[in-house]
Amino acid sequence: QVQLVESGGGLVQAGGSLRLACAASGRTFTKYAMGWFRQGPGKEREFVAAISWSGGSTYYAESVKGRFTISRDSAKYTVYLQMNSLKPEDTAVYYCAADRAVYAPVVPTTVKDYEYWGQGTQVTVSS
Repeated sequence: QVQLVESGGGLVQAGGSLRLACAASGRTFTKYAMGWFRQGPGKEREFVAAISWSGGSTYYAESVKGRFTISRDSAKYTVYLQMNSLKPEDTAVYYCAADRAVYAPVVPTTVKDYEYWGQGTQVTVSS
């Protein structure tokens, strides 16, 4: 089982940057693709970014492509989401998640494919 704890959220002005971190427990961290999702007020949880178990492949939602960067540090059992040029519409609770399968050949981008979830961290972007 994988336990995930997010950090790094906060209040930032439009155009600013934040870096979210997701610390994972257990050595099995390196076996899983990892994803970031977000849920805005009154909205469904949506995909933001994902990274393969090896770190060699990354995927992004169109709305964040070119502004957000996902990365992972296997030595620290941590996955990051660097968010630049933030917009008010990026305001949401951000969740990290670990894939349901180990060593997945295809990185999932839907909520149902992720089994382990963190508690979320609030990101608020003011205009």
